[in-house]
Amino acid sequence: MIAVELRKLVTRPRTWITIALIDALPTLVAVLLALTDIGPRPGTGPAFLSAVLSDGTLFPLAALAMVLPLFLPVAVALTAGDAIAGEAQSGTLRYLLVRPVGRARLLLAKLVSVVAFVLIAVVVVAVTAYVVGALLLGDAPLSSSVSGTALTQQELAWRTALALGYAVLAMLGVASIALFFSTVTDSPQGAAMGALAVLIASTLLLTLDASQALQPYLPTRYWLAFVDLFRDPILWRDVLRGVVQQVLYVVVFLGAAWANFSTRDITS
Repeated sequence: MIAVELRKLVTRPRTWITIALIDALPTLVAVLLALTDIGPRPGTGPAFLSAVLSDGTLFPLAALAMVLPLFLPVAVALTAGDAIAGEAQSGTLRYLLVRPVGRARLLLAKLVSVVAFVLIAVVVVAVTAYVVGALLLGDAPLSSSVSGTALTQQELAWRTALALGYAVLAMLGVASIALFFSTVTDSPQGAAMGALAVLIASTLLLTLDASQALQPYLPTRYWLAFVDLFRDPILWRDVLRGVVQQVLYVVVFLGAAWANFSTRDITS
């Protein structure tokens, strides 16, 4: 079942069209920076974007900061929202469960497929941004931290790997929310919109002083905390809070998805 879902993922044109669209914005930004040689002032714009004119190898981090707040969550929500609800809408869910496939096994297969999509999307964005940055932008290795101190290439490499892993975990939180909604409705669009409504509400509440008591628990609160991995020394507080928060969201919403799907009457 897992192999079937993974095969469907990688052979579906929609998967690669979605990833290409996610990749389009960072690539366009790199081309514009290369043509104009004008970057944002330090401290403005997406993280690391002001440094990539001198060191294009930092562009994967800038690309991650560009797609993480909006484009990547939308793609993940659409993919995860379609996992169960898409089968129900097309009328194949009931026939899948008639076969000797347990509901927990089917849900696990769908989850693995969504996780694979998240990993592929993040890796493709990072690799594309690295190639584009190295070819179009500066190649003088700054290897500097956000704090202004020098980092070795090895330090920069493992901190970048941690940042990519952190972004994957953040998107798994989104996937869990969308997958839960996918078990509630027969409409994949409705499931995706439900997850996006949660994320939009979280983003809006982060801008309100009146919601300060809620802000540490909002799903989008620590998404960009990976920037702290590039300070010297690393500021672990928000990074660790973000990891714990996303793990809790994954556990709670996947548990809710399993509980709902295992007891739901399947009529389509």
